[in-house]
Amino acid sequence: MKKIIFSFLSIFAANLGYTQAYEFQTIKEINCTPVISQGITGTCWSFSTTSFLESEIIRLTGKPVDLSEMYTVRNTYPKKAENYVLRQGKIQFSEGGLAHDVLNSVAQNGLVPNSVYSGLNGTAEKHNHTELQALLEGMLKVFVENPGKKLSPQWKEAAQAVLDVYLGENPTEFIYDGKKYTPMTFLATSKIDPKAYVSLTSFTNEPFYKPFILNVPDNFSNGSFYNLPLDEFIRAIDEALEKGYTLSLDCDVSEPTFSGKYGVAVVPENETDAKTILTEIKPEKKITQEFRQQEFENLSTQDDHLMHIVGKVKDQNGTIYYKVKNSWGETSGKNGFMYMSVSYMRLKALSVLVHKDALTAATKKSLGL
Repeated sequence: MKKIIFSFLSIFAANLGYTQAYEFQTIKEINCTPVISQGITGTCWSFSTTSFLESEIIRLTGKPVDLSEMYTVRNTYPKKAENYVLRQGKIQFSEGGLAHDVLNSVAQNGLVPNSVYSGLNGTAEKHNHTELQALLEGMLKVFVENPGKKLSPQWKEAAQAVLDVYLGENPTEFIYDGKKYTPMTFLATSKIDPKAYVSLTSFTNEPFYKPFILNVPDNFSNGSFYNLPLDEFIRAIDEALEKGYTLSLDCDVSEPTFSGKYGVAVVPENETDAKTILTEIKPEKKITQEFRQQEFENLSTQDDHLMHIVGKVKDQNGTIYYKVKNSWGETSGKNGFMYMSVSYMRLKALSVLVHKDALTAATKKSLGL
């Protein structure tokens, strides 16, 4: 009789496990700056990677600093505009970008604090680039059409003038904590070396352990990514976090099981669980390298958002999730953070940016670093 009761309780407990509401416990958390909102802009690439650099500055100097996301945006727009005009409008012109675009800007233009350059227009308290983007794109289309039959070099000045009006003129000198800086001398105090970071990805259409240009729309600057097998790609993320390094993440958030409301990103094994898995623990799909590639090539996986990986949590069953800082404000997700399952990371993470010292010696050797 006891054996029958025990069996019944075991079955009941197992079934109960599939109706459990999530209970999360932090197992790894690396210092990061507070969650903020990107507002009505498509500049998540700058917000996520700037947050990443802020964590790097804490790691390198021990001092937190609030960097300007819009300073990078302001200095990246002219590059996008030139790319669009010289390619005669045969590519997209958008607000989007990737993590390496921030590093490219840092290397060329330095860094400034947000208190020096907020990028907010007039009395605005939130970013809204709807008008700016529409105006710039309209101007650039005129330049591409070239009604004068010979494009005037003043087109670049016109684009710069629009950026100055909407975002503000670039600072050349400023005072911060009582000291005078230029953007480049401020960069020097941050200890950030733009050449010390690498972008990693995992796709089978290119050779492993070699860099290649990832063909996604927001890679307007033709940045290169080191290609790792999927298991090694995930291990690289895990090992970086274990060593105290955070990562900038480019991923697909268009799936219905990426929930800004509930703060979880998961991949249900059964499609019928797509709704309930947002609030209850359900079995997740095993993601292979082949399935990941298939979903990328059929355009089910796209690069539509960048965030910042800052740690790990686990649920009451011991299942691991990545703690990911988002830029949709503190009211989104779990106080602004997303808990992303390993399955979701394996399937939907297009790439990560990380300091090369976070990689193992074996991975460095394989990549020739």
